[in-house]
Amino acid sequence: LPRLEESGGGSVQAGGSLRLSCTFFGSAYATYAMSWFREVPGKEPEGVAAIDTEGTLSYLDSVKGRFTIIRDNEKNALYLEMNNVKPEDTARYSCGAGMGTWRSDYWGRGTQVTVSS
Repeated sequence: LPRLEESGGGSVQAGGSLRLSCTFFGSAYATYAMSWFREVPGKEPEGVAAIDTEGTLSYLDSVKGRFTIIRDNEKNALYLEMNNVKPEDTARYSCGAGMGTWRSDYWGRGTQVTVSS
């Protein structure tokens, strides 16, 4: 079964940037749709960005123009470039892999992002 591992989280001031990484351990990475979700305690998880096997992108409205999802099939990697971050972006970010956009069957443990004002 695939295993996912995130990295790159941390603390950043509002207006700053972060780059999250997700490494996919397993085979056939290119056959999975990939996504980033975020979760705040007490709230439902929300999908932030997704990229399917064809490279079609989907974004949460509140991050459009600020976040970019990138996949590198050569490196079995997924990235989330976060620019102009806001305090409301504070959350634990996890990457997921599945057979359709926003449909994730496998998850990493996540990485915490904290944005201070």
